[in-house]
Amino acid sequence: MATLNITPAAAQQIRHVLDERGQGLGLRVSVKPSGCSGFSYVLDFADTISEEEVHFEAHGASVYVAPDALEMLNGSEVDYVSEGLNRFFRFNNPNVKDECGCGESFTV
Repeated sequence: MATLNITPAAAQQIRHVLDERGQGLGLRVSVKPSGCSGFSYVLDFADTISEEEVHFEAHGASVYVAPDALEMLNGSEVDYVSEGLNRFFRFNNPNVKDECGCGESFTV
């Protein structure tokens, strides 16, 4: 059984963005080939869901994961962090073997 943990900070941001937007079921996460290390995370709003997507819920927020990304994301933690003036979702992914210098892509 795959796991994906959602921190309280990430859940709060997901709820906040969906409230501002006025619609949506949650955050959709997938991966795509990209960058110098191999893959990058793709975030989108989940306005509709497919039966194939895997649903994770915590702290009142939902995250939907594409089936082809599930193995790469299994055991990850979705967090929302502030670093200086930047605020962003961070994936603490135990499957990552290497990341590019800018942090935009990863290898599993």
